[in-house]
Amino acid sequence: MWYQSSPLAEQLLETPEQPGGDAFAEALAAGESTALRLAYRQHHEVVRAFARRLLGSDADAEELVQDTFLAIPGAMRRFRGDCSLRTFFLSIAAHRAKNVLRGRTRRRRAEERLEDEPQALFGQVAEPDEALLRRELAHRLQRAFECLSDDQRIAFVLSEVEERSSSDLSHILGAPASTIRARVAAAKEKLRIELGKGERGGRP
Repeated sequence: MWYQSSPLAEQLLETPEQPGGDAFAEALAAGESTALRLAYRQHHEVVRAFARRLLGSDADAEELVQDTFLAIPGAMRRFRGDCSLRTFFLSIAAHRAKNVLRGRTRRRRAEERLEDEPQALFGQVAEPDEALLRRELAHRLQRAFECLSDDQRIAFVLSEVEERSSSDLSHILGAPASTIRARVAAAKEKLRIELGKGERGGRP
């Protein structure tokens, strides 16, 4: 790995399970491999859980986890010590997730164009009713979720799914509590409307 190690970083492995303080932050900012491995060991599960809930794909989630931890040295210049490192790492993941979501939107639009082609071209086989209903429900939920803006989607997952505190949300998203509440409320309303359309067969 291209990160450098140092005696200070090696010494950090002797600290308690939740290392912290200026020395550890400095080691992360310097890209010291031992400090980064320790940060990954302590926090990767939380970052991965958030990524899975946001993206719904193990492959995309794993890519976001790796991207997040590779970005730590460059991002540490923004760390002021006013939140936990775990919260700060989630803020990195939330920021970098927007690129993944935008890429997904582009792929979804391409898939929709293909779905508009006659099914006979693809030789599709009829599915059992129960499997078809499950697929349609999953499709409706995904479409409804994709109607949200990136900021709304991330705020909704952190607030309503992960149930993060207002303080954590403000640190992760870099926005005041009132702005985050507005994003979550808008997300809920959009989801209600989009899912309602599906129940009415797509009629407004």
